[in-house]
Amino acid sequence: MERVRAAHAFATLGHPGRLSVFALLMRFAPRGARPTEIAQALGLKPNTLSHHLSDLTGSGLVAVQRQGRSLFYSVDLDMTEALLGYLALDLGRARPGLLQPLVKDKPMSDSAYHVLFICSGNSARSIFAEALLRDLGGGKFIAHSAGTRPGSQLNPFAMEVLTRNGHDVGSLRSKHLSEFQSPDAPVMDFVFTVCDTAAAEECPPWPGQPITGHWGLPDPVKAQGTDAEKGLVFARTYAALRRRIEAFAALPVASLDRISLQRRVDQIDASELTRD
Repeated sequence: MERVRAAHAFATLGHPGRLSVFALLMRFAPRGARPTEIAQALGLKPNTLSHHLSDLTGSGLVAVQRQGRSLFYSVDLDMTEALLGYLALDLGRARPGLLQPLVKDKPMSDSAYHVLFICSGNSARSIFAEALLRDLGGGKFIAHSAGTRPGSQLNPFAMEVLTRNGHDVGSLRSKHLSEFQSPDAPVMDFVFTVCDTAAAEECPPWPGQPITGHWGLPDPVKAQGTDAEKGLVFARTYAALRRRIEAFAALPVASLDRISLQRRVDQIDASELTRD
């Protein structure tokens, strides 16, 4: 990377507001987010966010794409990789003490993999994902779910869909994310957010450097209409997650390095976006 371009990118990230926007978009990567979603998540005024996004796109760190009437901003992962490489290899002179924490490739264990699905309420989408992976994972995975602001009860429409599809719902319950952030919690191999609200919220890095993914789906709990119409929305959400879970469970996890595994996880969502 050229020094002038690198300096421009570093200067852009040197502002706390722009850094916050970039960090949020990284949590959505490789997906993008609408300006309204970004502003709401970070509490930014529209004109302030507009300046930040303009600076980030001008530096090449963020790309913008129009989809219908909406603009979606996403991290340019190639540019980000080049910037990190410049920092580590050019400025850091590839010193082993600096690079070791970055390049170590923790092998995936041969035992069952712990997988956590996160959404805001932990009453429908993440519960769907937990039940699906538990029953479709072939014993390779230990599925968990949690919410950033969970309620006390699971959604009855979600329970009906799961029961109708043959899942045992007896052990399912709504859980707060903090249960999985305690010192005695299992170390996660994979962490997925299944709603945009949860992805937008910043939380400490997960121990063990898990593979992460964002499979954001609209909240079926907000569906309007008759019970039959609401039930249809829940059934469609279940179907969308089932396709993702089936594709994920089929991955040859043990034979893939972490970079390849992250790419395959990203591809699952990208392929489903063309259908959802």
